[in-house]
Amino acid sequence: MWRLLQLADSAFPTGGFAHSFGLEAASQAGEVPDLRRFARDAIWQAGFGALPLLRAAFADAAALPALDARADAFLANHVANRASRTQGRAFHSTCARIFGGQISLSTAGLRMHLAPLWGAAFCALQLPLEDAQRLYLWTTARGVLSAAVRLGLIGTLEAQALLAGLDPVLDEVLESCKALGPESLAQPAPLSDLLQATQDRLYSRLFQS
Repeated sequence: MWRLLQLADSAFPTGGFAHSFGLEAASQAGEVPDLRRFARDAIWQAGFGALPLLRAAFADAAALPALDARADAFLANHVANRASRTQGRAFHSTCARIFGGQISLSTAGLRMHLAPLWGAAFCALQLPLEDAQRLYLWTTARGVLSAAVRLGLIGTLEAQALLAGLDPVLDEVLESCKALGPESLAQPAPLSDLLQATQDRLYSRLFQS
């Protein structure tokens, strides 16, 4: 439990707070009439687009090269692809420095996508698979709402209230996606994905994605 709390801490430096999960581009396009719905879509995207890779890497770290390549092919949106690789490198580097010999993954030649590295690292740290899946979904929700606060779309207390209210969505996504394998990868929020791809063309921006 202590290790899980450390990984969940916003002070754990994985670079996630440099990303808005497409919220910045969507808000500038006037496509965020309902912030809760946007966060819900991001959670479902994490469920179908990341948990299958996470689960497979947790089960077999030797499959990391194939799973990393699968993630790279699946993330056709160049902004989302770059964000996954940036966060994956930061997550792996941080875990390796903090937990030392417990993290001894072979990463040569990898693009370093976050979801499969997350699964392999949690397995190496002997943390339960469902905890890895829960934390991945929860950090996605937290990341979206944290970005909303910094973009001035919502206040801190309102963001926390929204996060608390997302419990049923998080439970539903976990239950629906926790047993999926890489063959079930899907894109349930295509509009959000298209909007995120415009991030690099914004005149001014706070986030990388």
